[in-house]
Amino acid sequence: MPHMPTTSSTHYSIIIVGGGQAGLAMSHCLQQRAIDHLVIEKRSLVHTWRTQRWDSFCLVTPNWQCNLPGWSYTGSDPHGFMVKDELNAWLAGFVEQVQAPALEGVSVDKVSRAGEADRFTVETSAGRFTADQVVVASGGYHKPVVPRMAERLPSSVVQYHSAQYRNPAQLPEGAVLVVGCGQSGAQIAEDLHLAGRKVFLATGNAPRCARFYRGKDVVDWLADMNYYDMPVTEHPLREGVRDNTNHYVTGRDGGRDIDLRRFALEGMELYGLLTGLDGDLLQFQPNLREHLDHADQVFNSINASIDKFIAGNGIDAPPGVPYVPVWEPAEERATLSLRASGITSVLWCIGFLPDFAWVDAPVFNGRGEPMHLRGVTQQAGLYFLGLPWLHTWGSGRFSGVARDALYLAEQIEALQRGRASTPLAAEALA
Repeated sequence: MPHMPTTSSTHYSIIIVGGGQAGLAMSHCLQQRAIDHLVIEKRSLVHTWRTQRWDSFCLVTPNWQCNLPGWSYTGSDPHGFMVKDELNAWLAGFVEQVQAPALEGVSVDKVSRAGEADRFTVETSAGRFTADQVVVASGGYHKPVVPRMAERLPSSVVQYHSAQYRNPAQLPEGAVLVVGCGQSGAQIAEDLHLAGRKVFLATGNAPRCARFYRGKDVVDWLADMNYYDMPVTEHPLREGVRDNTNHYVTGRDGGRDIDLRRFALEGMELYGLLTGLDGDLLQFQPNLREHLDHADQVFNSINASIDKFIAGNGIDAPPGVPYVPVWEPAEERATLSLRASGITSVLWCIGFLPDFAWVDAPVFNGRGEPMHLRGVTQQAGLYFLGLPWLHTWGSGRFSGVARDALYLAEQIEALQRGRASTPLAAEALA
C-alpha cells in the first residue's frame, strides 16, 4: 500500500502527478536521493491495468522486458507473456515495494506558476499545494477517441470504447463491428473471433510484426540489435515516430502473429477505413488492400533487418522466408448495412488523445503536445515522464521508464542543489 503523507504540509520539493508505473518509478528514484515529494493520483495507483484492460489481455512484449526500478520480473517464464491477473499481481508488488507517499482519489485541476515565480501552484480536488518542481507522469492516453458519427448510430446498437471492453459475453448476441486494427483493435477482434462471434473489422494503416522469426522472439532480436536503446533524436523519423501506430502482434497462448488475412479466410469480414454513416449504411474507403499490403511490408522489412543482422554477425540461426499473403480481397466493399449484417454492437478501438489543458505553462506545440528533451521542458522545474518515445521506444513501457526516471531524478537533484546553494552564495558575496 502507498504511504499517506506523514505531515499536513502543503508544500513539497517535488509533486508527481500520476500514480502509474511512471509516477512510482519517479518516486523510487527520489526516495533514493532523500528528496521529499508527493504523488497525486486521480484514482488508485496503477489502476489502468486493472480497470482498462479486457479479461484475456496479456502483454505483447516478453516478461523479461518488465524492468521497473528495483522491481524486475523474476518469474519462471522470462520469455512468456503475463496475463492480466499475473501482471496486476506483479504491479501490486511494485506498489508495495515503492511505498510512495501518495494521495489517491485526488484530481489535479491546474498546475501553474502564477503568483509565485519560484514555485509551482498545484490546484487539486483536495486543496491547494505548492512545489519547487513538478513531474507530469499522467501518461498520454487521457481522452478515448470516439467519432461524432457514433451519435448517429441506432440506439439499439451497443457501443463501447476499447478501454471499456471486457469479454465477448459483455456484448449482446449478434455481429460485432470493431473499428481500428492497432494493438487493441486487432487483439479484441481476435478475442471475439476465437469466441465464435461474427466480426466485421474496419481497418486502418497499423503495421504488424512477427512474433517469432528465425528461432527467437522478434523482440529479442531487436534488443540484440540495440533498437530499444535508440533515442528519438537518432530515429529516422525523429519526433515523428511518436505519431506511429503500434505494431499488432499478440502474446496470447504463448505468443503468435496476428494475420488479418487468415482471419478473413476463417470468416471475419475486413473493410477499409470507416468514414461515415448514411442512414443504415456504414461507409468505408476502398483501401483495405492498401492497409493489408502496408502491414505485410512492415512485417517483412523488420524480418529483413533481422536477416541482415544475422548475416553481418555470422549468427547461426534457422532460415527465414518472407511472408506471402494467404488471402486477397476480391473486391473493395464501400458500404455495409447494419441491419442486413446483423451488427448489434460497435467497439471503437481508435485510441486516445492527450489532454494537458490543466498544465498552464508555455511548453506545448500547436497540437497540445509537450515539447521536451528527455522529458525536460524549457520551463525550469517542469518535467514529463511515461510518454511514448519520451526518449526511447521503451519510454512509455515497462522496459524504458526506469532509465527515464533516473535521468529526470538527476536533473531534479541538480536543480534542487542549485536553489539550495543560492542563499549561501549571496551571503558569501555580502
